[in-house]
Amino acid sequence: MALFDLSEVQAAYNGTRVLQNITLSIKAGERIALVGRSGTGKSTLLRLLHSRKKEDIALVPQDLGLVKALSVFHNVYMGRLNRNSSWYNVVNLIRPFRSETKAVHAILEKLRLTDKMFVPVGELSGGQQQRTAVARALYQGRSVFLGDEPVSAVDVLQARTVLKLIIENHETTVLAMHDVELAIQFSDRIIGISGGGIVLDKPSARIKPGDLDALYKH
Repeated sequence: MALFDLSEVQAAYNGTRVLQNITLSIKAGERIALVGRSGTGKSTLLRLLHSRKKEDIALVPQDLGLVKALSVFHNVYMGRLNRNSSWYNVVNLIRPFRSETKAVHAILEKLRLTDKMFVPVGELSGGQQQRTAVARALYQGRSVFLGDEPVSAVDVLQARTVLKLIIENHETTVLAMHDVELAIQFSDRIIGISGGGIVLDKPSARIKPGDLDALYKH
């Protein structure tokens, strides 16, 4: 049975139709990379998928959705706000519980962010903020991960580390990627989007980076 099953779906963003006649089936356990030029509909497709199964999905949007006045710890902890009572969350905001700091620290350690744990997110670099958003998603413990360019602000070495963590901790991943080599390496299925539609859908093993060049031509 499909985890996501779209048939002839249309989708708009800010009142403008972006996706047209999208038919797409995604099974649990698949690792999918969405590729194509900026503005072709990758982000809109991710939002559409997220709207179908919000309760099962950890999402890293392109704008990251972080509260910059709060620390890295609190931004990561926000991933589980719905699992605790309001009073617990308020107390933890003022004086973090040891059990919560320990759990968040373990995730930040994997992303090399422990030294920034109580630093306001607004003081971090773009790459550090991006890793904070990934840490928040990992902290949620969901089975599905949707990421909109989740490693675009880090170097290639860090990108591989982050992508490996994402894949190891989620049963299903759908990632919009700008780096086609990383997209192929960290997926088992490539979906190319152009002109608001799916124009390519193949196993990653059958694709070389040069095969995707046409998707980036105007």
